[in-house]
Amino acid sequence: MKKTFIVLTIANILIFTLMSPSSWADLAVVGRIQSEYSNIDIEGISSQSSVNDPTFYSSWGLRISEDLGNGIKALAMIDYGFDTNGGPTGARERWVGFSNDTWGLIKFGRIHSPFADFAGGWTIDPFVYTVLQATGSGGTMIASANGLGSGSYSAVNSVVRFDSVDINGLSFAAMLMPGDASQLEANLGGVLGGAGGNIGNTGGANGEWDLQIAAKYSVDYEDHTFDVFGGYSRDNISTLQKNIAAVHLKTEEVGRIGGVWHYKNFRLQGQLDYINNALGAATCSDAAALGKIGEATRQCNSAINPGGDGIVWYAGGQYKRGNNTFILQGGMTNAFSANAFASRKSESITVGAFHDLSKRSSLFGGYQHVNVDDNNATMDRDRNTWTMGIRHHF
Repeated sequence: MKKTFIVLTIANILIFTLMSPSSWADLAVVGRIQSEYSNIDIEGISSQSSVNDPTFYSSWGLRISEDLGNGIKALAMIDYGFDTNGGPTGARERWVGFSNDTWGLIKFGRIHSPFADFAGGWTIDPFVYTVLQATGSGGTMIASANGLGSGSYSAVNSVVRFDSVDINGLSFAAMLMPGDASQLEANLGGVLGGAGGNIGNTGGANGEWDLQIAAKYSVDYEDHTFDVFGGYSRDNISTLQKNIAAVHLKTEEVGRIGGVWHYKNFRLQGQLDYINNALGAATCSDAAALGKIGEATRQCNSAINPGGDGIVWYAGGQYKRGNNTFILQGGMTNAFSANAFASRKSESITVGAFHDLSKRSSLFGGYQHVNVDDNNATMDRDRNTWTMGIRHHF
């Protein structure tokens, strides 16, 4: 009896301590799950139908926040992606940081780039994380495997990112990453000199810092909302990559401009990227490519030739009526010839819709055609894709 009383007393003290607001942080379990029934018909290869989540939209994670006083909060995020068929899994964002209502948010760890979630990228693509997404196989947004593009699945390891507060409609974001030639290179089946299996990383020569900066400005005028954004990305070449004489690689630079116009139930959006000396932009995240490296069915229509230049542009429109959002979008990747690689061009158009069942659940579907003109291949593998799916947030 005495032992039971002591155990219960200790348990009550622990419970009281853990539930005291001064001794624990806010912890939220967040997640989402999706499944698509899709058919992908690639020219010269039999069509493929499947019921799965090929872009790894599904994930679960922990969001942590602690009030430190004086307007400062300690924050952390752990996000873990998975395939609903029990296939590939992988880390999304995993970071710790601080926020302040006066100056903004600073994060340390594995983080999405500003080109992905701040200035354009998936913030203007309603089909992101579906087989109809604009990145990668969609061919109208770069989907770098090193995370410096707009890839929906990829994030960047070993970085520091700062996001400012909104000041009269103007805000900006900056990301820095220390270079390490032996560990954090982009990879394209060995063409770029990266170590095998390092898909999802980046990095320049030792001591150099990769960086990405972006800014956006928002203004309202009567029933109109205008957003304009722009950015610059620099992926330093590594020492190992410098020694690949056949492709004459140099430091990659990417410039971006774009904007959004919103009027009542209508919305138009678009962006343009110019890539110079492609490193990461010559790669593609596995989810965005919808195929593994080495497979004949793999397409990454947004990839620029290694060491080459190119232009990638995207434009789209949406109309919302009740619980339905109707979408029409498309664009082009134009990879200029470089070194031993000939020019390649892909154009795509996508049409589809979302139907909101509730604030957390929705149905979606649509069709995408990609026309490929590849001077490096004996056959241009054009693609027709249709899909219908359901997603839920929890």
